[in-house]
Amino acid sequence: MRIIAIANQKGGVGKTTTAINLSAGLAARGKKILLLDLDPQANATSGLGAEASSENCMYHPLLGAAQIEEKIIPSRLENLWLVPGDMDLAGVEIELAQMDDYLGRLRTILDNLSKTSSFDYCILDTPPSLGVLMTSALAAADEIVIPLQCEWFGLEGLAKIVHVIERIKEAGVNPAVVLEGILMTMYDARTNLSRSVVEEVTKYFPEQLYRAIIPRSIRIGEAPSYGRTIFEHDPQGAGSLAYAAFADEFINRRATGPS
Repeated sequence: MRIIAIANQKGGVGKTTTAINLSAGLAARGKKILLLDLDPQANATSGLGAEASSENCMYHPLLGAAQIEEKIIPSRLENLWLVPGDMDLAGVEIELAQMDDYLGRLRTILDNLSKTSSFDYCILDTPPSLGVLMTSALAAADEIVIPLQCEWFGLEGLAKIVHVIERIKEAGVNPAVVLEGILMTMYDARTNLSRSVVEEVTKYFPEQLYRAIIPRSIRIGEAPSYGRTIFEHDPQGAGSLAYAAFADEFINRRATGPS
């Protein structure tokens, strides 16, 4: 089981939307997926049409009071399971921060799960902040995918999270983690700004940048309000086609390596 953190400390960049639709896209291609909602806002949970749950969220497993296997629920989509988010996760940040081993707890939980489960990928939807849950996810991940909005402030945020990833590697917390990919989101082909930002990222991260680009789309934005993936909400639309291309590229990279 490969652990993939979808991470960006900046909100509103399409992070949760990407976690949902990558999970759904991989599940549709026959991969067994566990989506772990680590955001107290629980938007990945509601975006899949599920209910936030203090009973089934990661609060108790992270504190050692329950097993993650007890919290996994099936989604309505074939091959896709979920550990829901909940506001209680905001409290676990405070409690975890007081523990010496907090950075390694999630990794230990997921390592143990991988020994007994048949999941191909565990997708981590992280909070939009550099708090305990985010850093725990980065410390647990095998690979990190960063959704990046096509605007200049997005580039500043990219530099910050890349710095945090390097700090985690250098500190020996997760030396093998790799920044596997950067996915451009909210792209508007009509603007010079979108094109300029993509060119800038291409210059500095040519190996990591995905060829698939997610367009700015009302359909993508409204799908979570119906508890649907973009593939269900607008199956033939530009957003659905873009996320399908991303899922295909994600799989192909792992077959051939980034190109």
